[in-house]
Amino acid sequence: MPIESWRGSEVDVAVIGAGAAGVAAARQLQLLRPDLSIVLLEASDRVGGRARSIHPFGTDAAALDLGCGWLHGARTNAWTDIAEEVGLTVDRTPAPWSDGGHRLEQNDPDAKAAAAAVNDFFGRVYEYGGDADADLSAMLSPDDPWNERIYAVGAFMTGGELDKSSVIDLGRYDPGPGPDWRVRQGYGTLIATYGLPVPTVVGAEVRRIDHSGAGHIVLSTAKGELRAKAVIVTVSTNVLAAERIAFWPPLPEKIEAASRLPLGLANKLFLRVAEPAMFPKDTHVTGSQHSRRTGAYQLKPFGAPVIEAYFAADLALDLERQGVDAMFDFSVEQLKRVFGADVGKTLSPLAASAWAGEPFFGGSYSYATPGASDLRSVLAAPHNEHLFFAGEACSKTRYSTAHGAYETGAAAAEAIAKTL
Repeated sequence: MPIESWRGSEVDVAVIGAGAAGVAAARQLQLLRPDLSIVLLEASDRVGGRARSIHPFGTDAAALDLGCGWLHGARTNAWTDIAEEVGLTVDRTPAPWSDGGHRLEQNDPDAKAAAAAVNDFFGRVYEYGGDADADLSAMLSPDDPWNERIYAVGAFMTGGELDKSSVIDLGRYDPGPGPDWRVRQGYGTLIATYGLPVPTVVGAEVRRIDHSGAGHIVLSTAKGELRAKAVIVTVSTNVLAAERIAFWPPLPEKIEAASRLPLGLANKLFLRVAEPAMFPKDTHVTGSQHSRRTGAYQLKPFGAPVIEAYFAADLALDLERQGVDAMFDFSVEQLKRVFGADVGKTLSPLAASAWAGEPFFGGSYSYATPGASDLRSVLAAPHNEHLFFAGEACSKTRYSTAHGAYETGAAAAEAIAKTL
């Protein structure tokens, strides 16, 4: 429910950030405490956060997700049931990289050897029992011929390079049981639709949170000042770490936690396909098995006439800085390996994400630097009975996912419902 501003200068609860965590917190509060006045404050011009759907082929055709696109751990993912509640379609086609899915080169000996090496690497991560944390590159076997492939998959998982990411944190990652499914109308559409009943003000960047008063918090925003009895902060760790929001009194432990739980980067480029018959539907192919600087490509998701190119970590950042043409040229060069030298003639750039440069996000999803995994709990802890924190980075096991964000938002709402 978009509103221009708040009526009066005071609400019971203000939620900062209209992504998965913020929308979940606001909806849960509406359910638990319909007596409370709530407003959702969003700095950008849209609801959805790091979930963003576009509909280049019309609203009846499948959407393309520029942000998160998969219902990971779909059987226990809260968004799966919500999608069906709000009348959207959950597509249960197996993800192309999963059992039952379609990988173009799944019978290729190199692909099999690379996959086995990647599985062995993740086995070592999940079995790690060291007292001290380490970075993920410490889990490599120095003479493994597939280390470049492991670097690439690690980047896809964390959004960061192996030597920046915590072994202990990745070992705790657990999105829940079950397959990965999709929402035909888009994950971004799902979160925005679920947020419709919440009074929401877009373009309301919060610049200062004064929590020095007894029983109330004063927010300074791009649309004026607002007093609230309780506040839930759901902005990204990169926004917190850059101190784009000033806290008074300062909260150095939150800033420190956020800075050691930075956002990795994953970007997508959608390539329009002029001759769709050239490519199989819902099929996965890797740009290179032998270089860490590779894209992953999904051919014709939902049968749409597109190829989704996915880039992560340093490669994603380099390509984002160079622009869409560089992303396109890189993708075409990689796809030539599989589809021949003329493949570029049938492709053109359609849409791309650039999450690092988005000022209200600054990246895609959080990873922990070595030694920082326990700081997720520090980030998530309420400051007092009035100031709460939520978001994917606050989840110990489901960080980097929209349902991890949902769970932390709902938990903050439940805490406020009891204390207010």
